[in-house]
Amino acid sequence: MNHVVNQLVLTACIVELDALRYTPAGLPALNMRLEHESDMQEAGQTRQVKATMKAVAFGAMAERLVKQAIGSAWKFNGFLATPRNGKHVVFHIQEFQQD
Repeated sequence: MNHVVNQLVLTACIVELDALRYTPAGLPALNMRLEHESDMQEAGQTRQVKATMKAVAFGAMAERLVKQAIGSAWKFNGFLATPRNGKHVVFHIQEFQQD
């Protein structure tokens, strides 16, 4: 079997933070929305790219993120997953740092 990779690194601004909640197991969880904007090269052309994405963090990561300011920019690391009852991919944040 090939080595499977699901890793996303994204520089984005926090545009929405929900209230910190807790999973049935008592783990802190935080839903948020991130916004990315950049100029990317595609097929030899420069293209302005904008993306808005739902994201989630759990545990200590959720507790750290809930304290960050709306509009603040970070470099996020994590993976993509579709929730059991969802239709859209959600970015699961595992680490973040100042870009």
